[in-house]
Amino acid sequence: MNNRFVINYAPGATAIHRLNGTTKVLLFLVMTVYVIMSFDVRILAPMFILCVGLIVSMKPHWKPILFVVAFMTVMAGILGSLLIILVRPEAGESHVGAATYIVRWSRHFFLTRELFWYVGAMFFKRLCSLSTALVLVLSITPSEIASGLNALGLPYKACVIISLAFRTIPDVARDFLDIKNSLSLRGVELDPKRAGLISRLRQHTLILVPLIMTSFGRVETIANAMDLRSFGKNRKRTWYSHNPPTRADWLVRAFTVLLAAFCVYYIVRYRIINPPPYDYWCPWVDWDG
Repeated sequence: MNNRFVINYAPGATAIHRLNGTTKVLLFLVMTVYVIMSFDVRILAPMFILCVGLIVSMKPHWKPILFVVAFMTVMAGILGSLLIILVRPEAGESHVGAATYIVRWSRHFFLTRELFWYVGAMFFKRLCSLSTALVLVLSITPSEIASGLNALGLPYKACVIISLAFRTIPDVARDFLDIKNSLSLRGVELDPKRAGLISRLRQHTLILVPLIMTSFGRVETIANAMDLRSFGKNRKRTWYSHNPPTRADWLVRAFTVLLAAFCVYYIVRYRIINPPPYDYWCPWVDWDG
Protein backbone atom coordinates (compact mmCIF):
# COMPACT_ATOMS: atom_id res chain seq x y z
CA MET A 1 0.00 0.00 0.00
CA ASN A 2 2.80 2.40 0.82
CA ASN A 3 4.26 1.76 -2.64
CA ARG A 4 1.12 3.01 -4.35
CA PHE A 5 0.26 6.06 -2.28
CA VAL A 6 2.29 9.01 -1.08
CA ILE A 7 0.45 8.84 2.24
CA ASN A 8 1.91 6.49 4.86
CA TYR A 9 -0.45 4.08 6.60
CA ALA A 10 2.20 2.33 8.71
CA PRO A 11 4.89 3.93 10.89
CA GLY A 12 8.32 4.20 9.29
CA ALA A 13 11.68 3.31 10.73
CA THR A 14 13.68 6.53 10.26
CA ALA A 15 14.30 9.20 12.88
CA ILE A 16 11.69 11.52 11.34
CA HIS A 17 9.06 8.78 11.41
CA ARG A 18 9.71 8.07 15.09
CA LEU A 19 8.88 11.63 16.14
CA ASN A 20 5.72 12.34 18.09
CA GLY A 21 2.62 13.19 16.02
CA THR A 22 2.26 16.52 17.84
CA THR A 23 5.86 17.40 16.98
CA LYS A 24 5.31 16.67 13.30
CA VAL A 25 2.08 18.67 13.04
CA LEU A 26 3.55 21.62 14.95
CA LEU A 27 6.66 21.63 12.75
CA PHE A 28 4.53 21.48 9.61
CA LEU A 29 2.37 24.43 10.71
CA VAL A 30 5.41 26.61 11.43
CA MET A 31 7.11 25.59 8.17
CA THR A 32 3.92 26.46 6.29
CA VAL A 33 3.86 29.93 7.86
CA TYR A 34 7.53 30.33 6.90
CA VAL A 35 6.81 29.53 3.25
CA ILE A 36 3.70 31.73 3.10
CA MET A 37 5.22 34.81 4.72
CA SER A 38 7.71 35.68 1.96
CA PHE A 39 8.24 35.61 -1.81
CA ASP A 40 11.97 36.16 -1.44
CA VAL A 41 13.97 33.24 -2.86
CA ARG A 42 16.74 33.99 -0.34
CA ILE A 43 14.28 33.20 2.44
CA LEU A 44 12.66 30.24 0.69
CA ALA A 45 15.88 28.50 -0.40
CA PRO A 46 16.97 27.32 3.10
CA MET A 47 13.52 25.85 3.74
CA PHE A 48 13.53 24.08 0.38
CA ILE A 49 16.96 22.57 1.08
CA LEU A 50 15.80 21.47 4.54
CA CYS A 51 12.64 19.85 3.14
CA VAL A 52 14.53 18.03 0.39
CA GLY A 53 17.01 16.74 2.95
CA LEU A 54 14.21 15.49 5.20
CA ILE A 55 12.44 13.79 2.29
CA VAL A 56 15.62 12.02 1.18
CA SER A 57 16.37 10.93 4.76
CA MET A 58 12.98 9.19 4.99
CA LYS A 59 13.90 6.91 2.04
CA PRO A 60 10.43 7.02 0.45
CA HIS A 61 9.11 5.20 -2.57
CA TRP A 62 9.99 7.69 -5.29
CA LYS A 63 7.58 6.76 -8.06
CA PRO A 64 4.41 8.49 -6.69
CA ILE A 65 6.49 11.44 -5.46
CA LEU A 66 8.08 11.99 -8.87
CA PHE A 67 4.62 11.78 -10.46
CA VAL A 68 3.29 14.51 -8.14
CA VAL A 69 6.34 16.73 -8.78
CA ALA A 70 6.11 16.18 -12.55
CA PHE A 71 2.39 16.97 -12.56
CA MET A 72 2.95 20.18 -10.63
CA THR A 73 5.87 21.14 -12.89
CA VAL A 74 3.72 20.76 -15.99
CA MET A 75 0.59 22.43 -14.62
CA ALA A 76 2.03 25.18 -12.41
CA GLY A 77 5.50 25.54 -13.87
CA ILE A 78 5.03 25.29 -17.63
CA LEU A 79 1.35 25.97 -18.31
CA GLY A 80 0.99 28.52 -15.50
CA SER A 81 4.10 30.41 -16.57
CA LEU A 82 3.02 30.44 -20.22
CA LEU A 83 -0.37 31.88 -19.29
CA ILE A 84 1.24 34.64 -17.24
CA ILE A 85 3.68 35.45 -20.04
CA LEU A 86 0.88 35.60 -22.62
CA VAL A 87 -1.80 37.33 -20.55
CA ARG A 88 0.15 39.51 -18.08
CA PRO A 89 3.63 40.29 -19.42
CA GLU A 90 3.67 43.40 -17.23
CA ALA A 91 3.56 41.23 -14.09
CA GLY A 92 7.36 41.22 -13.93
CA GLU A 93 7.59 44.98 -13.64
CA SER A 94 4.66 45.28 -11.22
CA HIS A 95 6.01 42.62 -8.83
CA VAL A 96 9.78 43.15 -9.20
CA GLY A 97 9.97 46.89 -9.81
CA ALA A 98 11.87 47.13 -13.09
CA ALA A 99 11.59 46.21 -16.75
CA THR A 100 14.62 45.12 -18.78
CA TYR A 101 13.22 44.32 -22.22
CA ILE A 102 14.46 41.25 -24.05
CA VAL A 103 12.10 41.62 -26.99
CA ARG A 104 9.09 43.86 -27.54
CA TRP A 105 6.57 43.17 -30.30
CA SER A 106 3.94 45.68 -29.19
CA ARG A 107 2.64 47.55 -26.19
CA HIS A 108 0.92 44.44 -24.81
CA PHE A 109 3.27 41.69 -26.05
CA PHE A 110 6.82 41.74 -24.78
CA LEU A 111 9.34 39.80 -22.70
CA THR A 112 11.49 41.13 -19.89
CA ARG A 113 14.15 39.64 -17.65
CA GLU A 114 12.07 40.52 -14.62
CA LEU A 115 9.08 38.61 -16.04
CA PHE A 116 11.10 35.40 -16.25
CA TRP A 117 12.45 35.99 -12.75
CA TYR A 118 8.92 36.53 -11.46
CA VAL A 119 7.47 33.33 -12.94
CA GLY A 120 10.54 31.37 -11.81
CA ALA A 121 10.34 32.72 -8.25
CA MET A 122 6.60 32.05 -8.12
CA PHE A 123 7.11 28.46 -9.26
CA PHE A 124 9.91 28.03 -6.72
CA LYS A 125 7.57 29.19 -3.97
CA ARG A 126 5.00 26.61 -5.05
CA LEU A 127 7.71 23.97 -5.12
CA CYS A 128 8.64 24.92 -1.55
CA SER A 129 4.99 24.56 -0.51
CA LEU A 130 4.84 21.12 -2.13
CA SER A 131 8.05 19.96 -0.46
CA THR A 132 6.76 21.15 2.93
CA ALA A 133 3.55 19.19 2.46
CA LEU A 134 5.50 16.10 1.36
CA VAL A 135 7.56 16.22 4.55
CA LEU A 136 4.39 15.91 6.61
CA VAL A 137 2.64 13.38 4.37
CA LEU A 138 5.65 11.08 4.13
CA SER A 139 6.48 11.18 7.83
CA ILE A 140 3.09 10.80 9.47
CA THR A 141 0.17 8.36 9.50
CA PRO A 142 -3.52 9.38 9.59
CA SER A 143 -3.77 8.36 13.25
CA GLU A 144 -0.75 10.49 14.14
CA ILE A 145 -2.27 13.45 12.31
CA ALA A 146 -5.44 13.06 14.36
CA SER A 147 -3.63 12.71 17.69
CA GLY A 148 -1.30 15.61 16.87
CA LEU A 149 -4.14 17.95 15.94
CA ASN A 150 -6.07 16.94 19.01
CA ALA A 151 -3.06 17.66 21.23
CA LEU A 152 -2.91 21.15 19.71
CA GLY A 153 -6.51 21.86 20.68
CA LEU A 154 -8.63 20.70 17.73
CA PRO A 155 -11.77 18.78 18.87
CA TYR A 156 -11.24 15.05 18.59
CA LYS A 157 -14.39 14.58 16.51
CA ALA A 158 -12.91 16.74 13.75
CA CYS A 159 -9.58 14.89 14.13
CA VAL A 160 -11.29 11.54 13.62
CA ILE A 161 -13.00 12.86 10.49
CA ILE A 162 -9.62 13.93 9.08
CA SER A 163 -8.13 10.53 9.89
CA LEU A 164 -11.02 8.69 8.25
CA ALA A 165 -10.75 10.86 5.15
CA PHE A 166 -7.14 9.77 4.65
CA ARG A 167 -7.89 6.14 5.46
CA THR A 168 -10.67 5.85 2.86
CA ILE A 169 -8.32 6.74 -0.02
CA PRO A 170 -6.99 3.16 -0.46
CA ASP A 171 -10.53 1.76 -0.21
CA VAL A 172 -11.84 4.12 -2.89
CA ALA A 173 -8.85 3.33 -5.11
CA ARG A 174 -9.43 -0.41 -4.66
CA ASP A 175 -13.13 -0.05 -5.49
CA PHE A 176 -12.23 1.96 -8.58
CA LEU A 177 -9.93 -0.82 -9.83
CA ASP A 178 -12.54 -3.50 -9.07
CA ILE A 179 -15.25 -1.65 -10.99
CA LYS A 180 -12.84 -0.95 -13.85
CA ASN A 181 -11.87 -4.63 -14.11
CA SER A 182 -15.52 -5.63 -13.96
CA LEU A 183 -16.39 -3.32 -16.85
CA SER A 184 -13.42 -4.60 -18.84
CA LEU A 185 -14.67 -8.19 -18.42
CA ARG A 186 -18.05 -7.09 -19.77
CA GLY A 187 -16.54 -5.71 -22.95
CA VAL A 188 -16.00 -2.04 -22.07
CA GLU A 189 -12.68 -1.05 -23.65
CA LEU A 190 -10.51 0.96 -21.22
CA ASP A 191 -7.06 0.03 -22.49
CA PRO A 192 -5.10 3.13 -23.66
CA LYS A 193 -3.56 1.06 -26.47
CA ARG A 194 -6.92 0.05 -27.91
CA ALA A 195 -9.22 3.02 -27.24
CA GLY A 196 -8.86 6.73 -27.87
CA LEU A 197 -8.74 9.40 -25.20
CA ILE A 198 -12.31 10.63 -25.75
CA SER A 199 -13.65 7.09 -25.73
CA ARG A 200 -11.82 6.23 -22.52
CA LEU A 201 -13.05 9.39 -20.81
CA ARG A 202 -16.61 8.52 -21.80
CA GLN A 203 -16.22 4.97 -20.54
CA HIS A 204 -14.66 6.10 -17.25
CA THR A 205 -17.81 8.09 -16.47
CA LEU A 206 -19.56 4.71 -16.16
CA ILE A 207 -17.38 4.02 -13.13
CA LEU A 208 -18.48 7.10 -11.20
CA VAL A 209 -22.03 6.01 -10.35
CA PRO A 210 -21.18 2.62 -8.77
CA LEU A 211 -18.10 4.16 -7.14
CA ILE A 212 -20.19 6.88 -5.49
CA MET A 213 -22.82 4.39 -4.36
CA THR A 214 -20.14 2.10 -2.89
CA SER A 215 -18.55 5.03 -1.07
CA PHE A 216 -21.88 6.07 0.46
CA GLY A 217 -22.42 2.50 1.61
CA ARG A 218 -19.03 2.48 3.29
CA VAL A 219 -19.79 5.79 5.02
CA GLU A 220 -23.01 4.34 6.43
CA THR A 221 -21.18 1.25 7.67
CA ILE A 222 -18.52 3.33 9.41
CA ALA A 223 -21.13 5.64 10.96
CA ASN A 224 -23.11 2.70 12.34
CA ALA A 225 -19.95 1.11 13.75
CA MET A 226 -19.00 4.37 15.48
CA ASP A 227 -22.51 4.75 16.93
CA LEU A 228 -22.42 1.19 18.28
CA ARG A 229 -19.15 2.04 20.03
CA SER A 230 -20.66 5.21 21.59
CA PHE A 231 -18.42 7.56 19.65
CA GLY A 232 -18.75 11.14 20.93
CA LYS A 233 -20.09 10.18 24.37
CA ASN A 234 -17.05 11.46 26.27
CA ARG A 235 -15.41 14.85 25.95
CA LYS A 236 -11.92 13.40 25.55
CA ARG A 237 -10.39 10.26 24.15
CA THR A 238 -7.05 8.50 23.95
CA TRP A 239 -5.07 7.66 20.80
CA TYR A 240 -3.29 4.36 20.31
CA SER A 241 -0.78 6.09 18.01
CA HIS A 242 0.14 8.75 20.58
CA ASN A 243 3.66 8.31 21.92
CA PRO A 244 5.27 10.31 24.74
CA PRO A 245 7.82 12.86 23.48
CA THR A 246 11.42 11.73 23.38
CA ARG A 247 14.66 13.69 23.44
CA ALA A 248 14.51 14.00 19.65
CA ASP A 249 11.00 15.46 19.95
CA TRP A 250 12.16 18.14 22.37
CA LEU A 251 15.07 19.05 20.10
CA VAL A 252 12.78 19.37 17.09
CA ARG A 253 10.28 21.37 19.14
CA ALA A 254 13.08 23.73 20.23
CA PHE A 255 14.00 24.22 16.57
CA THR A 256 10.31 24.81 15.80
CA VAL A 257 10.10 27.50 18.49
CA LEU A 258 13.19 29.26 17.06
CA LEU A 259 11.72 29.04 13.56
CA ALA A 260 8.42 30.44 14.81
CA ALA A 261 10.25 33.32 16.52
CA PHE A 262 12.01 34.14 13.25
CA CYS A 263 8.67 34.08 11.43
CA VAL A 264 7.18 36.53 13.93
CA TYR A 265 10.21 38.81 13.62
CA TYR A 266 10.14 38.73 9.81
CA ILE A 267 6.40 39.38 9.58
CA VAL A 268 6.55 42.29 12.04
CA ARG A 269 9.75 43.76 10.60
CA TYR A 270 9.22 43.29 6.86
CA ARG A 271 5.46 43.06 6.53
CA ILE A 272 4.16 45.56 9.06
CA ILE A 273 6.83 48.07 10.11
CA ASN A 274 8.98 48.40 6.99
CA PRO A 275 7.62 46.35 4.06
CA PRO A 276 9.72 46.26 0.86
CA PRO A 277 8.46 48.28 -2.13
CA TYR A 278 7.88 45.08 -4.12
CA ASP A 279 7.17 41.48 -3.13
CA TYR A 280 9.75 39.69 -5.27
CA TRP A 281 13.43 40.35 -4.66
CA CYS A 282 15.56 40.38 -7.81
CA PRO A 283 19.39 40.28 -7.75
CA TRP A 284 19.91 42.93 -10.46
CA VAL A 285 17.20 45.37 -9.30
CA ASP A 286 18.23 48.04 -6.78
CA TRP A 287 15.11 49.14 -4.90
CA ASP A 288 17.04 51.90 -3.12
CA GLY A 289 18.47 53.37 -6.27
